Amino acid sequence: MALTVDLSYNSFSGSIPDSWKNLRELGLLNLWSNRLSGEVLGHLSDLKQLQHIILGENEFSGNIPVEMSQHLEMVILGGNHFEGPIPAQLFNLSSLLHLDLAHNKLSGSMPKCVYNLTDMVTNHFTPSLGITIELFTKGQDYKYRLRPERRTIDLSANSLSGEVTSELFRLVQVQTLNLSHNNFIGTIPKTIGGMKNLESLDLSNNNFSGEIPQSMSSLHFLGYLNLSYNKFDGKIPIGTQLQSFNASSYIGNHYLCGAPLNNCTIEEENPKNSKLSTKNEDDDSIKESLYLGMGVGFAVGFWGICGSLFLIRKWRHAYFWFIDGVGDKLYVTLIVKLNSFLQK
Repeated sequence: MALTVDLSYNSFSGSIPDSWKNLRELGLLNLWSNRLSGEVLGHLSDLKQLQHIILGENEFSGNIPVEMSQHLEMVILGGNHFEGPIPAQLFNLSSLLHLDLAHNKLSGSMPKCVYNLTDMVTNHFTPSLGITIELFTKGQDYKYRLRPERRTIDLSANSLSGEVTSELFRLVQVQTLNLSHNNFIGTIPKTIGGMKNLESLDLSNNNFSGEIPQSMSSLHFLGYLNLSYNKFDGKIPIGTQLQSFNASSYIGNHYLCGAPLNNCTIEEENPKNSKLSTKNEDDDSIKESLYLGMGVGFAVGFWGICGSLFLIRKWRHAYFWFIDGVGDKLYVTLIVKLNSFLQK
Protein backbone atom coordinates (compact mmCIF):
# COMPACT_ATOMS: atom_id res chain seq x y z
CA MET A 1 0.00 0.00 0.00
CA ALA A 2 1.32 3.45 -0.96
CA LEU A 3 2.41 5.84 1.81
CA THR A 4 0.30 8.97 2.37
CA VAL A 5 1.52 12.25 3.93
CA ASP A 6 -1.18 14.87 4.52
CA LEU A 7 -0.09 18.04 6.38
CA SER A 8 -2.50 20.44 4.67
CA TYR A 9 -4.05 23.52 6.29
CA ASN A 10 -1.33 24.16 8.85
CA SER A 11 1.30 26.85 9.45
CA PHE A 12 4.46 24.87 8.75
CA SER A 13 7.38 26.96 7.51
CA GLY A 14 10.87 26.36 6.21
CA SER A 15 11.82 23.80 3.59
CA ILE A 16 11.12 20.12 3.18
CA PRO A 17 13.82 17.94 4.81
CA ASP A 18 16.26 16.19 2.45
CA SER A 19 15.43 12.91 4.16
CA TRP A 20 11.99 12.90 2.50
CA LYS A 21 13.60 11.79 -0.75
CA ASN A 22 14.06 8.40 0.92
CA LEU A 23 10.29 7.88 1.17
CA ARG A 24 10.36 5.53 -1.81
CA GLU A 25 6.82 4.28 -1.22
CA LEU A 26 5.27 7.74 -0.99
CA GLY A 27 2.15 7.81 -3.16
CA LEU A 28 0.39 10.98 -1.94
CA LEU A 29 1.91 14.20 -0.60
CA ASN A 30 -0.50 16.94 0.47
CA LEU A 31 1.07 20.12 1.87
CA TRP A 32 -1.72 22.44 0.73
CA SER A 33 -1.92 25.83 2.43
CA ASN A 34 1.16 26.18 4.61
CA ARG A 35 4.15 28.56 4.63
CA LEU A 36 6.73 26.20 3.24
CA SER A 37 9.48 27.45 0.92
CA GLY A 38 12.56 26.36 -0.98
CA GLU A 39 13.13 24.28 -4.12
CA VAL A 40 11.12 21.35 -2.88
CA LEU A 41 10.58 19.57 -6.18
CA GLY A 42 14.26 18.73 -6.47
CA HIS A 43 13.91 16.53 -3.39
CA LEU A 44 10.92 14.68 -4.80
CA SER A 45 12.16 13.85 -8.29
CA ASP A 46 13.37 10.43 -7.08
CA LEU A 47 9.98 9.40 -5.70
CA LYS A 48 9.00 7.16 -8.59
CA GLN A 49 5.80 5.86 -6.93
CA LEU A 50 4.34 9.31 -6.31
CA GLN A 51 0.83 9.65 -7.76
CA HIS A 52 -0.52 12.82 -6.14
CA ILE A 53 1.52 15.91 -5.29
CA ILE A 54 -0.43 18.82 -3.78
CA LEU A 55 1.80 21.76 -2.85
CA GLY A 56 -0.52 24.67 -3.59
CA GLU A 57 -0.73 27.86 -1.52
CA ASN A 58 2.83 27.87 -0.19
CA GLU A 59 6.02 29.81 -1.01
CA PHE A 60 7.95 27.20 -2.96
CA SER A 61 10.29 28.45 -5.69
CA GLY A 62 12.65 27.27 -8.40
CA ASN A 63 11.98 25.44 -11.66
CA ILE A 64 9.65 22.54 -12.16
CA PRO A 65 11.94 19.51 -12.57
CA VAL A 66 12.06 17.56 -15.79
CA GLU A 67 12.24 14.19 -14.06
CA MET A 68 9.07 13.31 -12.18
CA SER A 69 7.17 10.15 -11.41
CA GLN A 70 5.49 8.68 -14.48
CA HIS A 71 2.56 7.61 -12.27
CA LEU A 72 1.44 11.14 -11.38
CA GLU A 73 -2.31 11.67 -11.56
CA MET A 74 -2.49 14.98 -9.72
CA VAL A 75 0.03 17.85 -9.90
CA ILE A 76 -1.17 20.89 -7.96
CA LEU A 77 1.53 23.56 -7.60
CA GLY A 78 -0.59 26.71 -7.79
CA GLY A 79 -0.08 29.74 -5.58
CA ASN A 80 3.71 29.54 -5.25
CA HIS A 81 6.77 31.20 -6.83
CA PHE A 82 7.80 28.60 -9.39
CA GLU A 83 9.48 30.09 -12.45
CA GLY A 84 10.91 29.14 -15.81
CA PRO A 85 9.19 27.18 -18.60
CA ILE A 86 6.68 24.37 -18.28
CA PRO A 87 8.54 21.08 -18.87
CA ALA A 88 7.25 19.13 -21.86
CA GLN A 89 7.46 16.00 -19.72
CA LEU A 90 4.38 17.14 -17.78
CA PHE A 91 2.31 16.60 -20.92
CA ASN A 92 3.58 13.07 -21.33
CA LEU A 93 2.17 11.79 -18.05
CA SER A 94 -0.41 9.35 -19.37
CA SER A 95 -2.24 9.09 -16.01
CA LEU A 96 -2.44 12.84 -15.31
CA LEU A 97 -5.94 14.09 -14.43
CA HIS A 98 -5.37 17.38 -12.57
CA LEU A 99 -2.73 19.97 -13.51
CA ASP A 100 -2.71 23.24 -11.55
CA LEU A 101 0.21 25.62 -12.11
CA ALA A 102 -1.77 28.82 -11.58
CA HIS A 103 -0.49 31.95 -9.82
CA ASN A 104 3.22 31.35 -10.25
CA LYS A 105 5.97 33.07 -12.25
CA LEU A 106 6.17 30.63 -15.14
CA SER A 107 7.26 32.02 -18.51
CA GLY A 108 7.90 30.93 -22.07
CA SER A 109 5.51 29.20 -24.44
CA MET A 110 3.42 26.07 -24.16
CA PRO A 111 5.41 22.90 -24.88
CA LYS A 112 5.21 22.06 -28.58
CA CYS A 113 5.02 18.29 -28.54
CA VAL A 114 2.50 15.49 -28.88
CA TYR A 115 0.51 15.46 -25.65
CA ASN A 116 0.37 11.93 -24.29
CA LEU A 117 -2.21 12.69 -21.57
CA THR A 118 -4.12 9.49 -22.16
CA ASP A 119 -6.49 9.84 -19.20
CA MET A 120 -7.53 13.31 -20.42
CA VAL A 121 -8.60 11.79 -23.72
CA THR A 122 -10.19 8.52 -22.66
CA ASN A 123 -12.97 8.06 -20.10
CA HIS A 124 -10.80 6.18 -17.64
CA PHE A 125 -12.10 5.87 -14.06
CA THR A 126 -10.31 5.09 -10.79
CA PRO A 127 -11.70 4.98 -7.23
CA SER A 128 -12.15 8.29 -5.42
CA LEU A 129 -9.32 9.55 -3.22
CA GLY A 130 -11.57 11.36 -0.78
CA ILE A 131 -9.34 14.46 -0.63
CA THR A 132 -10.89 17.88 -0.07
CA ILE A 133 -8.91 20.77 -1.58
CA GLU A 134 -9.61 24.15 -3.12
CA LEU A 135 -9.73 24.63 -6.88
CA PHE A 136 -10.51 27.72 -8.92
CA THR A 137 -13.37 26.68 -11.18
CA LYS A 138 -16.49 28.27 -12.66
CA GLY A 139 -15.29 31.72 -11.60
CA GLN A 140 -15.37 31.03 -7.88
CA ASP A 141 -13.25 29.31 -5.26
CA TYR A 142 -14.92 26.00 -4.58
CA LYS A 143 -13.90 23.60 -1.87
CA TYR A 144 -15.07 20.17 -2.89
CA ARG A 145 -14.07 16.51 -2.89
CA LEU A 146 -11.81 15.91 -5.85
CA ARG A 147 -13.03 13.07 -8.00
CA PRO A 148 -10.50 11.23 -10.16
CA GLU A 149 -12.94 11.27 -13.05
CA ARG A 150 -12.71 15.07 -13.13
CA ARG A 151 -10.04 16.55 -15.43
CA THR A 152 -8.66 20.05 -14.86
CA ILE A 153 -5.90 22.20 -16.39
CA ASP A 154 -5.19 25.58 -14.79
CA LEU A 155 -2.25 27.66 -16.03
CA SER A 156 -3.71 31.06 -15.15
CA ALA A 157 -1.91 34.11 -13.73
CA ASN A 158 1.58 33.43 -15.05
CA SER A 159 3.69 35.09 -17.77
CA LEU A 160 3.21 32.44 -20.43
CA SER A 161 3.27 33.62 -24.05
CA GLY A 162 3.13 32.48 -27.66
CA GLU A 163 0.44 30.45 -29.36
CA VAL A 164 -1.41 27.69 -27.55
CA THR A 165 -0.71 24.42 -29.32
CA SER A 166 -3.72 22.68 -30.85
CA GLU A 167 -2.77 19.57 -28.87
CA LEU A 168 -4.29 21.17 -25.78
CA PHE A 169 -7.71 21.40 -27.44
CA ARG A 170 -7.67 17.71 -28.32
CA LEU A 171 -7.95 16.70 -24.66
CA VAL A 172 -11.64 15.92 -25.04
CA GLN A 173 -12.25 14.75 -21.45
CA VAL A 174 -11.05 18.00 -19.81
CA GLN A 175 -13.80 19.71 -17.83
CA THR A 176 -11.99 22.82 -16.57
CA LEU A 177 -9.52 24.81 -18.69
CA ASN A 178 -8.13 28.09 -17.39
CA LEU A 179 -5.45 30.01 -19.35
CA SER A 180 -6.42 33.49 -18.15
CA HIS A 181 -4.07 36.35 -17.22
CA ASN A 182 -1.16 35.39 -19.46
CA ASN A 183 0.22 36.73 -22.75
CA PHE A 184 -1.05 34.07 -25.14
CA ILE A 185 -1.66 34.98 -28.79
CA GLY A 186 -3.22 33.29 -31.79
CA THR A 187 -6.70 31.97 -32.48
CA ILE A 188 -8.96 29.37 -30.92
CA PRO A 189 -8.87 26.29 -33.16
CA LYS A 190 -12.08 24.73 -34.42
CA THR A 191 -11.13 21.51 -32.65
CA ILE A 192 -12.28 23.05 -29.36
CA GLY A 193 -15.76 21.90 -30.37
CA GLY A 194 -14.64 18.35 -29.66
CA MET A 195 -14.19 19.10 -25.94
CA LYS A 196 -17.76 18.02 -25.27
CA ASN A 197 -17.24 17.64 -21.50
CA LEU A 198 -15.93 21.16 -20.98
CA GLU A 199 -17.76 22.87 -18.10
CA SER A 200 -15.52 25.86 -17.42
CA LEU A 201 -13.42 27.82 -19.95
CA ASP A 202 -11.46 30.97 -19.06
CA LEU A 203 -9.21 32.59 -21.70
CA SER A 204 -9.60 36.14 -20.42
CA ASN A 205 -6.87 38.80 -20.23
CA ASN A 206 -4.67 37.49 -23.02
CA ASN A 207 -4.01 38.54 -26.62
CA PHE A 208 -6.09 35.93 -28.42
CA SER A 209 -7.46 37.16 -31.75
CA GLY A 210 -9.60 36.14 -34.69
CA GLU A 211 -13.18 34.91 -34.66
CA ILE A 212 -14.78 32.71 -32.03
CA PRO A 213 -15.22 29.29 -33.69
CA GLN A 214 -18.77 28.24 -34.52
CA SER A 215 -17.93 24.83 -33.02
CA MET A 216 -18.01 26.35 -29.51
CA SER A 217 -21.78 26.59 -29.73
CA SER A 218 -21.90 22.79 -29.39
CA LEU A 219 -20.28 22.80 -25.92
CA HIS A 220 -23.55 21.98 -24.18
CA PHE A 221 -22.09 21.40 -20.69
CA LEU A 222 -20.32 24.76 -20.59
CA GLY A 223 -21.45 26.51 -17.42
CA TYR A 224 -18.79 29.22 -17.15
CA LEU A 225 -17.18 31.16 -20.00
CA ASN A 226 -14.83 34.14 -19.92
CA LEU A 227 -13.27 35.44 -23.16
CA SER A 228 -13.03 39.06 -22.01
CA TYR A 229 -10.14 41.44 -22.69
CA ASN A 230 -8.62 39.83 -25.74
CA LYS A 231 -8.60 40.84 -29.42
CA PHE A 232 -11.41 38.70 -30.75
CA ASP A 233 -13.37 40.09 -33.69
CA GLY A 234 -16.36 39.28 -35.84
CA LYS A 235 -19.72 38.08 -34.65
CA ILE A 236 -20.33 35.80 -31.67
CA PRO A 237 -21.58 32.48 -33.09
CA ILE A 238 -25.31 32.03 -32.77
CA GLY A 239 -26.26 29.21 -30.44
CA THR A 240 -28.19 28.90 -27.22
CA GLN A 241 -25.07 28.03 -25.24
CA LEU A 242 -22.95 31.08 -26.10
CA GLN A 243 -25.86 33.54 -25.90
CA SER A 244 -26.74 32.35 -22.38
CA PHE A 245 -23.71 34.07 -20.82
CA ASN A 246 -23.60 37.67 -19.65
CA ALA A 247 -21.98 40.41 -21.71
CA SER A 248 -19.15 40.45 -19.15
CA SER A 249 -17.92 37.18 -20.68
CA TYR A 250 -17.06 39.06 -23.91
CA ILE A 251 -16.24 42.66 -22.93
CA GLY A 252 -12.86 44.16 -23.81
CA ASN A 253 -12.89 42.79 -27.38
CA HIS A 254 -13.43 46.00 -29.36
CA TYR A 255 -14.26 44.36 -32.70
CA LEU A 256 -16.51 41.64 -31.27
CA CYS A 257 -20.27 41.96 -31.55
CA GLY A 258 -23.51 40.04 -31.49
CA ALA A 259 -25.67 38.85 -28.61
CA PRO A 260 -25.25 39.25 -25.69
CA LEU A 261 -23.24 42.33 -26.75
CA ASN A 262 -24.71 45.13 -28.88
CA ASN A 263 -26.07 44.36 -32.35
CA CYS A 264 -23.50 44.16 -35.09
CA THR A 265 -23.04 46.91 -37.62
CA ILE A 266 -21.81 46.03 -41.09
CA GLU A 267 -18.31 47.10 -40.13
CA GLU A 268 -18.32 45.03 -36.94
CA GLU A 269 -19.54 41.92 -38.71
CA ASN A 270 -16.54 42.05 -41.02
CA PRO A 271 -13.57 44.08 -39.75
CA LYS A 272 -11.79 43.55 -43.09
CA ASN A 273 -14.62 45.32 -44.88
CA SER A 274 -14.42 48.00 -42.21
CA LYS A 275 -10.74 48.57 -43.02
CA LEU A 276 -11.55 48.64 -46.76
CA SER A 277 -14.32 51.14 -46.09
CA THR A 278 -11.91 53.30 -44.11
CA LYS A 279 -9.45 53.23 -47.03
CA ASN A 280 -12.21 54.28 -49.46
CA GLU A 281 -13.19 57.09 -47.12
CA ASP A 282 -9.56 58.27 -47.10
CA ASP A 283 -9.51 58.23 -50.93
CA ASP A 284 -12.74 60.24 -51.09
CA SER A 285 -11.29 62.73 -48.62
CA ILE A 286 -8.22 63.20 -50.87
CA LYS A 287 -10.43 63.77 -53.92
CA GLU A 288 -12.55 66.31 -52.04
CA SER A 289 -9.41 68.18 -50.99
CA LEU A 290 -8.17 68.20 -54.61
CA TYR A 291 -11.44 69.54 -55.98
CA LEU A 292 -11.64 72.14 -53.23
CA GLY A 293 -8.09 73.29 -54.02
CA MET A 294 -8.89 73.57 -57.72
CA GLY A 295 -12.01 75.63 -56.97
CA VAL A 296 -10.17 77.97 -54.66
CA GLY A 297 -7.34 78.37 -57.19
CA PHE A 298 -9.76 79.19 -59.99
CA ALA A 299 -11.61 81.71 -57.84
CA VAL A 300 -8.38 83.42 -56.76
CA GLY A 301 -7.04 83.57 -60.32
CA PHE A 302 -10.31 84.74 -61.84
CA TRP A 303 -10.98 87.49 -59.33
CA GLY A 304 -7.30 88.43 -59.25
CA ILE A 305 -7.36 89.29 -62.98
CA CYS A 306 -10.91 90.62 -63.22
CA GLY A 307 -10.55 92.60 -60.02
CA SER A 308 -7.36 94.22 -61.27
CA LEU A 309 -8.99 95.17 -64.59
CA PHE A 310 -11.98 96.60 -62.80
CA LEU A 311 -10.00 98.67 -60.29
CA ILE A 312 -7.05 99.88 -62.42
CA ARG A 313 -8.12 102.04 -65.43
CA LYS A 314 -4.80 101.85 -67.33
CA TRP A 315 -4.82 98.08 -67.12
CA ARG A 316 -8.43 98.01 -68.25
CA HIS A 317 -7.73 100.24 -71.31
CA ALA A 318 -4.60 98.29 -72.20
CA TYR A 319 -6.52 95.02 -71.89
CA PHE A 320 -9.31 96.15 -74.24
CA TRP A 321 -6.78 97.63 -76.73
CA PHE A 322 -5.01 94.30 -76.73
CA ILE A 323 -8.29 92.43 -77.29
CA ASP A 324 -9.22 94.82 -80.16
CA GLY A 325 -5.75 94.38 -81.73
CA VAL A 326 -5.99 90.60 -81.52
CA GLY A 327 -9.47 90.74 -83.04
CA ASP A 328 -8.31 92.93 -85.93
CA LYS A 329 -5.35 90.66 -86.67
CA LEU A 330 -7.58 87.58 -86.68
CA TYR A 331 -10.07 89.32 -88.99
CA VAL A 332 -7.37 90.43 -91.51
CA THR A 333 -5.76 86.99 -91.50
CA LEU A 334 -9.09 85.28 -92.06
CA ILE A 335 -9.98 87.61 -95.05
CA VAL A 336 -6.59 87.13 -96.70
CA LYS A 337 -6.81 83.36 -96.39
CA LEU A 338 -10.35 83.34 -97.70
CA ASN A 339 -9.50 85.49 -100.79
CA SER A 340 -6.49 83.33 -101.66
CA PHE A 341 -8.69 80.26 -101.42
CA LEU A 342 -11.39 81.76 -103.73
CA GLN A 343 -8.84 82.83 -106.35
CA LYS A 344 -7.62 79.25 -106.70
